[in-house]
Amino acid sequence: MPLDNILEKVKQLREVTGVGFKDCKNAIDESNGDIEKSIELLRKKGIAKATKRMGRVASEGLISIYEKNNKFAITEINCETDFVAKNEEFIKFSEEISQISLSKSGVIDDVLNSEMINKKTVKNSLIDLISKIGEKISIRRIDSLTNDKYKNFSYVHSSIKKNVGKLGVILSLETEKKITEIQEFGKQLSMQIAATSPLALDKNQLDKKILEKEKEIITEELKSSGKDSKIIDKIAHGKLNKFINDNTLLNQEWIIDPKKTVKDVLKEISGSKEIIIKKFVRFKVGEGV
Repeated sequence: MPLDNILEKVKQLREVTGVGFKDCKNAIDESNGDIEKSIELLRKKGIAKATKRMGRVASEGLISIYEKNNKFAITEINCETDFVAKNEEFIKFSEEISQISLSKSGVIDDVLNSEMINKKTVKNSLIDLISKIGEKISIRRIDSLTNDKYKNFSYVHSSIKKNVGKLGVILSLETEKKITEIQEFGKQLSMQIAATSPLALDKNQLDKKILEKEKEIITEELKSSGKDSKIIDKIAHGKLNKFINDNTLLNQEWIIDPKKTVKDVLKEISGSKEIIIKKFVRFKVGEGV
């Protein structure tokens, strides 16, 4: 590898990790110039244990959605500050990653090894961007809808440009109805998901650990309130059912008409041609970081 290339990679590695020149040079040599492997080597050796950027919390960023031929990909790319999230280069990077994600069906390892417009891999382009911008940047999560037999929809809340913002939803419906017949419902349901953040489609899809934990919290809360032990179980049961209804999409109140549930509206619109919710994905920047 030419000396200029080696020095450039050492510089990038130092920018990302905050480690000294000699250790970075050794890592670059040992990994044959692969920056990602170099970072791993430094971390394994304990040299990059407390790096300048890798240890920072990246809870800002963007959600990007890419659509082509009724197929969708959604990505969350994080950075440290909202200022960087508004950087045009960061936005373009996010958009290109969501485009690549669709071609790779949302498999993050395949995305990282894909080639970008600049002829570099995503992982090396990411290192370049970190080095240039000076913040920790990470491709946090990716998902996609690739079955074009379904009717697929997307929604970005408070978008800063088309399909780019802080909160995004992709939704897949199975039905024999034409897209024009359910276009408005698909948009409204996507907005419902964005607003209410359901954990699952229905009760049987809810994580049992979540239900057990919620039941434990409710029971302990009731015990500490001094209520009669004879009615605690009854009240806890009611509260748990409300939790289930609030957090499962089909059982939620329909935001447009709270007298109905999503399940009720689905039946009304379906008529003779059933509409089945096959999948939904909701990403909000920094959620859970």
